[in-house]
Amino acid sequence: MSESPVSPTADRPVPAPVHRFPTIRTPRGPVPADAPHWNRQRSSSMPFHRYRSAFDRVEVPLTDRTWPQARIEQAPLWVPVDLRDGNQALAEPMDTPRKRRMFDLLVAMGYKEIEIGYPSASRTDFDFVRHLVGTDAVPDDVTVVVFTPAKPDLIDRTFESVEGLDRAVVHLYTPTAPVWRDVVLGRSRAEVRALVTDAAARMDRLARALPGTDIRFEFSPEVFILTEPDFVLELCNGLTELWDASPDRPVIHNLPATVEIATPNVYADQIEYMHRHLARRDAVILSVHPHNDRGTGTACAELAVLAGAQRVEGCLFGNGERTGNVDLVNLALNLHAQGVDPMIDFSDIDEIRRTVEHCNRLPVPPRHPYAGELVHTAFSGTHQDAISKGFARRARGDQEHWEVPYLPIDPADLGRTYEAVIRVNSQSGKGGIAHLLRSNHGVDLPPRMRADFSRTVQTATDDSGLEATPKDLWELFEATYLVPGRDGDVVLTSWSTDRNPAGEHRFVCTLRVGEREGDYEGTGNGPVSAFTHALAAAGIEVDVLDFTEHATTSGQGSPAVAYAECRVGTDGKQCWGAGRDTSVLTASILAVLSAVNRAG
Repeated sequence: MSESPVSPTADRPVPAPVHRFPTIRTPRGPVPADAPHWNRQRSSSMPFHRYRSAFDRVEVPLTDRTWPQARIEQAPLWVPVDLRDGNQALAEPMDTPRKRRMFDLLVAMGYKEIEIGYPSASRTDFDFVRHLVGTDAVPDDVTVVVFTPAKPDLIDRTFESVEGLDRAVVHLYTPTAPVWRDVVLGRSRAEVRALVTDAAARMDRLARALPGTDIRFEFSPEVFILTEPDFVLELCNGLTELWDASPDRPVIHNLPATVEIATPNVYADQIEYMHRHLARRDAVILSVHPHNDRGTGTACAELAVLAGAQRVEGCLFGNGERTGNVDLVNLALNLHAQGVDPMIDFSDIDEIRRTVEHCNRLPVPPRHPYAGELVHTAFSGTHQDAISKGFARRARGDQEHWEVPYLPIDPADLGRTYEAVIRVNSQSGKGGIAHLLRSNHGVDLPPRMRADFSRTVQTATDDSGLEATPKDLWELFEATYLVPGRDGDVVLTSWSTDRNPAGEHRFVCTLRVGEREGDYEGTGNGPVSAFTHALAAAGIEVDVLDFTEHATTSGQGSPAVAYAECRVGTDGKQCWGAGRDTSVLTASILAVLSAVNRAG
């Protein structure tokens, strides 16, 4: 007789496939001589030598920094640039209806200064500014900003666009960093200074020619982070004087991290240096405009505010060229999570996200901070258990402060429900499974039963590779524990119980065990005890080791669920069972019967 073939999956582990990546060059250089014994990383073949440190490219003169000791205790002035900087980064720039929807959203959220476009760049942008003028769409407490390069004809076109507005900020920019001066403009420092001064003087003349519009000025030395500090000060202080800035009519000096080049502390040092040395400081609003090329735009903005910045430009959800502008949603909700009023309303984050996705025609990633679909969701068993315990603790008392593990803010603050906080897949544990059964179906599993059911769920999710929804969990619970109480090898076809004057309970029943059916009875100190004695009379030994029951909802007629852990048969097999019925007694009897059938 030949032997049966051995199943590799049943008798030995299947070796993992070896994946080869022919275009990836595994580092094969030497381990640095000064590397500790626990770090065996090797030198790579990446051409890092082609790049220079930020410290080799620009002077950072600040050495006695004070920003590390500062705290952010109030929100800066937030200025969304979605309609200009964000829009110019879109594959399909917004038309007037989409721009208007975005503008209305920004106003509704509470932004008081909004950059609305680059009116000299396109007819669409110009027409949108005129649309806002013609429809009287700008509220009395909102100031719009329009953007212009330092070119006479484009400045003129920009001023044409804002005629008829009650107030506006005209935002002048020009490249000032050495590489941009040499490569883009082909001009010296002196020539750039003359360019900026001539443009600023033209803006001043045009503003005076529009007496019906209150116009203030903003200046951005483009690529501030790579511009010599003395040159930036020279330009900014010159414009502060030329525009005759005063505390009641301040100028905005906006210092952009146009392309991130260094760690955020370097930007903070640069901002603090400017904060200390700008002339007429009380007549200057120090603004920042971080991008996210190194992935540290949020940190740059926060450290810049610590260093003296009063105004932050960015976009909702970080839209913008390359890796995007700094994310105003992230920044504001970071303050919210620290107990600081963000001064902007995010109480319906899903509506905000839907609107921005519609206008930008770009999705917000599911893991985006605060706003993504999955950011308040835990799949991991340890996380789920901690969150579940946090909610249970809050339910027991009136905590003033939010303290739920793994949830930095209350999802309800953003208009989110708790429905999707815990979701179950093969990575999940007993705490999360128990939480979903309790919150969705009123089933509160006893602690030891959670581990038992968790194994069933783990098997199902491992087999499917899919998430188990609350509906899936209920169906698994029902099939695993409730069905065996109603349909199994041992069936209770009829039963009754009574109590004699001495307090002893009697349980009379008809049981079908396999093909055999008979009448049995038992007595005990309660109905469940009496039922186990009736089972013993039928030849089925049962000890109830743990028992609990509860109503699934409040109010009369609420279904009850009972749970029983039993030792069954001569071999003492331990099994959990559950029963559900509007009668607590019936649910209890079904729970014991479920355990019996599961052990059989």
